[in-house]
Amino acid sequence: MSSTVQPTTGTDETVYRPGRWLALAVLVLAVLLVAVDATVLGLATPFLSEDLAPTGTQLLWIGDVYSFVIAGLLVSMGSLGDRIGRKKLLLSGAVAFGAVSVLNAYATSPEMMILARALLGVAGATLMPSTLALIRNIFHDPRERSFAIGIWGATASAGAAVGPVVGGLLLEHFWWGSVFLINLPVMAVLVVVGVKLLPESKNPVTGPWDLLSVALSLVGMVAVVYAVKETATHGASWEAGVAALVGAAGLYGFYRRQLTLSAPLLDMRLFRHRGFSGAVLADLLTILGLSGLVFFLSQFLQLVQGRAPFEAGLAELPAAIGAVATGLVAGKVARRFSVRSVVAGGLAAVGLSLAVLTMLTGSTGYPLLGAALLIVGAGAGFSFTVTADVILSSVPKEQAGAASAVSETAYELGAALGIALLGSIVTGVYRGFTAPDGTPTDVAAAAHESLGGAVEASASLPPARAEALVTAAQEAFTEGLRMAAGVGAVVLLTTAVVAWFLLRGQKLAEDVEH
Repeated sequence: MSSTVQPTTGTDETVYRPGRWLALAVLVLAVLLVAVDATVLGLATPFLSEDLAPTGTQLLWIGDVYSFVIAGLLVSMGSLGDRIGRKKLLLSGAVAFGAVSVLNAYATSPEMMILARALLGVAGATLMPSTLALIRNIFHDPRERSFAIGIWGATASAGAAVGPVVGGLLLEHFWWGSVFLINLPVMAVLVVVGVKLLPESKNPVTGPWDLLSVALSLVGMVAVVYAVKETATHGASWEAGVAALVGAAGLYGFYRRQLTLSAPLLDMRLFRHRGFSGAVLADLLTILGLSGLVFFLSQFLQLVQGRAPFEAGLAELPAAIGAVATGLVAGKVARRFSVRSVVAGGLAAVGLSLAVLTMLTGSTGYPLLGAALLIVGAGAGFSFTVTADVILSSVPKEQAGAASAVSETAYELGAALGIALLGSIVTGVYRGFTAPDGTPTDVAAAAHESLGGAVEASASLPPARAEALVTAAQEAFTEGLRMAAGVGAVVLLTTAVVAWFLLRGQKLAEDVEH
């Protein structure tokens, strides 16, 4: 049996594995890799738009296809890690992630960029479930595990902030593709050190990896999210209807097949646990409410408020600071009070902060924006850390890969839906703005594709007319951002109420596993 925990004797050496904190350091490098890549794209979007000239729809695909593919493959990859070994899957995925990052950096067309982002999603799907599953198997003291999960979550948040800062620095000196090449040194360190430090773990009792289930999961998830995206962007259509039917059929087929397999990719009995289901739902809806706003915030800071890329990255730091600070103490606070009060309170704080952002204007001062971001980060740090702990604690350690994959699927599906729905609100409002009289048709068409396109197209106009066009575009973009923030606030506040009821009586584990 190859497992993180060797046959136990109940000794401290078994429960408190030597080198476990060094192993955790390697795991958080993988988290950093994925988090940096997810956020750095938003900062590079204006430069990418100028170079590759994508349409508004292509720009949304570049932003969300990564999450689409990850969401479709996470459960399959989590189950694969349970079977072949989580360390093996993690290190193989890290190598692939680095290699495909090069393809992203040197993409020469919108279509090539979309394909490269999709392939990056395939590699990314191997990383996140493996990291959480290994934490579940390395740390047997629940309090240590809560702290380790807090570090894991804090690293994800820090990566989300480090991405824009480092990316901004690179964008001021190099071309946009350089933001993807920062993955390479992190990947190299992860692989070299991980080979030495990470223990292997897998489920000793597994069956074959069912490829039909993999296909059903991928087709179902991607088709459903595509249908939502198309409906939100262009309204109801027969294409979106067909995609929705295909997706629903795929997911239903996946569900039915799991019930008949002796070794399913995902054990559906996990969802009978109210705490597990409540935590997964909270994660999905929270990210849905946040992601669309976050995706467009970097563009607002640069193209509306005129900040340099590096300055825009620094402006987003308070969210990460709040998330790191609360993530590290979330487990202790949840034990002192209750799981549901910490999760629901964190979600409510995020929702109220998003409500404040409905007052955003191009001239809004940074103190208000920075304070709102700080509270968003703090609330999310409390919520995500505790829900991740609940999800991992609800299942036997042999099923940690599948449970982690469900958690990450909720996160990535929420991100994809958030960018599709809230991003489409921003795009829809933006495209409705009226270009100033006298604007050439071709310039107006380019300006309506994206805010970056408006800034670029205005360069061909006389100064006064160019300023009028850019101002109209900026106001429309900001109005769309305010509407998206309002919808996000409603989603988060509703989720806080739902979490309060679903997580009733839920507690974090106290006893050490032997």
